[in-house]
Amino acid sequence: MWVDCAAASAEGMARRYRQDTRAIVVGVDLAGACPSLDPAFFDMLLTTVVAPPSPWVGVAARRMDDRQKAIEARVANAPMAAGIAVDVFRACDHLPFDLGIAMESLGYSTLLAGGEFRKWRQGRVRPSTIVDEVDRPQVRVERDGDHVTITLARPDTRNAMRASMRDALHEALCAVLDDPSRPGMTLRGEGDCFSTGGDLAELGSADDMAQAHAIRTLRSCAARLHALGERARIDLHGACIGSGIEIAAAAPHRTARRGTFFQLPELDMGLIPGAGGTVSLARAIGRHRASYMLFSGRRVALAEAVQWGLVEAAA
Repeated sequence: MWVDCAAASAEGMARRYRQDTRAIVVGVDLAGACPSLDPAFFDMLLTTVVAPPSPWVGVAARRMDDRQKAIEARVANAPMAAGIAVDVFRACDHLPFDLGIAMESLGYSTLLAGGEFRKWRQGRVRPSTIVDEVDRPQVRVERDGDHVTITLARPDTRNAMRASMRDALHEALCAVLDDPSRPGMTLRGEGDCFSTGGDLAELGSADDMAQAHAIRTLRSCAARLHALGERARIDLHGACIGSGIEIAAAAPHRTARRGTFFQLPELDMGLIPGAGGTVSLARAIGRHRASYMLFSGRRVALAEAVQWGLVEAAA
């Protein structure tokens, strides 16, 4: 539901839409005024202002109409996923980190069993070409004094976050958490990018979605990074897609190299983020901008990511 932010009744309209419907409520500021509105009643706030303050997202005036149409089309293509995404984003605004992860996972498992994801998977996914070599580590762990470096070590797959890599990363993070010397930790990716997210062929391959939910929450790398707190740093580069940014956003310190970009493509698959993104990204850049990443599906370039606070600095 689009709300003209210039209207005197804008906030009241947004409040009614949110209370009475399950609509996605988007405020649009064509005047470039960033008016004082209570953001709690909106899911996204778009403005023509360049580099606007949080929680606004800047869209060039000449592109605003096309951007709105693109968001409408993506929501229309996956209305169930869009509705659950809104519910999860709103709920996680008021939940502790771990409970937010659980809420997201419940929604994710629901959608994995749904028709929108099934339609996408039947039309596009082929058997995985990624081979999990038993004698080849998914992550590499190195220690230098009081600092541990964990490296996603499958550049041949662009560090696709398969279950085997997730489990290896989770084990490495737990080891850092359990270390009584409390070392600092840096997470990085080997090769031309940090991570392109999940292996698409593996999505939805679990036979038991309830069990998958339990595993997803118990082995949440985002939750372990969040628990590490100030000890955790992320070095990002290249593509950071889906879980490739959802996990990273849970750490308080994130830097990125020139050419890095960020993207949430899940809605096109009939899904929501499933690696913690509705929680980690909402805390890193705010619920409204995290929602925009999902509903627009657009790449966020490094300069905008710095302005949003998604990364602290460009290395």
